Amino acid sequence: MATRLRKIRRQRGSRYCGWGQIGQHRLSGSRGGVGGAGKHKHLWIRTVLEEPDHFGHESLNSNKRTLVRKWLNLSELTSLSYAPGIKEKEGCLELDLSSLGFQKLLGSGNVSKKYLIKVPLVSKNAKSKIESAGGRVLIEHGEH
Repeated sequence: MATRLRKIRRQRGSRYCGWGQIGQHRLSGSRGGVGGAGKHKHLWIRTVLEEPDHFGHESLNSNKRTLVRKWLNLSELTSLSYAPGIKEKEGCLELDLSSLGFQKLLGSGNVSKKYLIKVPLVSKNAKSKIESAGGRVLIEHGEH
């Protein structure tokens, strides 16, 4: 079609060129870009207020880290000593915490009895308290 016959030739000089008084043929240019454009520049305030964690990354974690999902304090050992399947050998209570689902033994509390405890992970404080009471801790490697 010839340029002189196009509709826009008749509309030149009118204010809105056929796009209406309100919308004015606005696309992404008047919005500041499409999608996440401008979050580090002209839309920064909105990014800080609405999405403060948008930029950056999670802290680096090693692939070999062990997540302890279930733990036990020394103060809770007395309640476990009456559980079924607990053996007593030579005046020493034998507890297998890994079979009960615990992954780590922590040192909060005191120990009054001798214990032989099998557990994958143990804190230094817990180990020293059990050994000072005359017990032992066997660290099971394998499942964490």
